[in-house]
Amino acid sequence: MSVRHPAVAGSFYPGDAAVLRGQLKKMVPEGPRERALAVIAPHAGYEFSGRVAGAAYGCVEVPRDVVVLCFNHRGEGADIAIWPEGAWRTPLGDVPVNADLARAIQEAFPGAEFDEAGHAREHSGEVQLPFLQHVRPDVRIVPVALTVGLRDRRLPEFGRALARAGGDFLVVASTDLNHFEDQDTTVEKDQTVIREIERLDGEGLKEAIASRDVSMCGYGPTLAAMAYAKARGASKARTVMHATSGDITGDYSQVVGYVGMIMPCGSSSARTPAGN
Repeated sequence: MSVRHPAVAGSFYPGDAAVLRGQLKKMVPEGPRERALAVIAPHAGYEFSGRVAGAAYGCVEVPRDVVVLCFNHRGEGADIAIWPEGAWRTPLGDVPVNADLARAIQEAFPGAEFDEAGHAREHSGEVQLPFLQHVRPDVRIVPVALTVGLRDRRLPEFGRALARAGGDFLVVASTDLNHFEDQDTTVEKDQTVIREIERLDGEGLKEAIASRDVSMCGYGPTLAAMAYAKARGASKARTVMHATSGDITGDYSQVVGYVGMIMPCGSSSARTPAGN
């Protein structure tokens, strides 16, 4: 069995299981949860973005299977790289990969490849797993690493293909928002892209990123998740929490923006409740 060992345990999040469980309990609120098609969550160190990710995971009823769309920071491996089988290890234990679902996704989108290289040192998917293990201990995953340009038509096409793969699964899009500008600039840029995501307007999001020069690293996972949710009948997304690294450090001169969002099942979204 192919096991991916953690690359950032002990740096982005605690490497000790007991410490990690305690931190997750503080970051993920208790309360009513709803079914959703997709979640957007940040991937910085938990000290900076964990409460934003926790807020999103805390309001979602996570099914057994989750497709984790990762941003491939290093550009290694295939453009659309599916981890095919085995498990991903965290301090909380092994998370099995649903090999049947991985095959179904590759068959639905033959341009995707079974490839582990893009995942080997990448943190953007790994940091989502302890949250998923916390809210759904028996969770299974299919990690997909994306190295695709902003205007590449494969991003929405892949999202729509996910909707054809069949099965009951949640899609998680891993992204941080604007990077290393002052607080006011970052909040303005973040809100510009958040508005487009809330409308599930993929073209609007691409235009906002390009015209406002937003350094949103996970645009690929986000665009694919939006296309998936629309193909499954969603008409809008809801913002659960937005914050910046400055809200933690108190230094607002160069911050990173984080957002937690959900794309509810169907058309209803009436209930409003330092990255890399």
